[in-house]
Amino acid sequence: MSEKQAVSGSCLCGKVTIEAKAADLHVGACHCGMCRKWGGGPFLAVDGGAEITINGEEFVSRYVSSEWAERAFCKECGTHLFYLLKGNGQHIITAGILDQQDQMKMDHQIFIDKKPEYYAFSNDTQNMTEAEVFAKYAP
Repeated sequence: MSEKQAVSGSCLCGKVTIEAKAADLHVGACHCGMCRKWGGGPFLAVDGGAEITINGEEFVSRYVSSEWAERAFCKECGTHLFYLLKGNGQHIITAGILDQQDQMKMDHQIFIDKKPEYYAFSNDTQNMTEAEVFAKYAP
């Protein structure tokens, strides 16, 4: 499953659809405080790459959550759509909106040291702490 593939999906109300030409269907969980506050739990997402098409852009609201990223959601139904890295245009797409559910595999977790004790995933995953994430990916 390491190959990139085209994916598609939509928000709950269907007013926003997303197509990515080269997504990686390895699902990651982010346990940082911002993601948990944004969605009420960990952010489960896939790397959708930089080449995406958004239909219904007039229904997309974007929130600049840091100097390097913004979060997007549907204005109509509230569905979380993606986390965008502004520097390279990489879209981290919410796993649950995609139509390719049976092709996904959860294999990594980030900010694992920020995960609260009240939940845990049983998947065998690669785990990275906050310090490891910033050392590897910080702009």
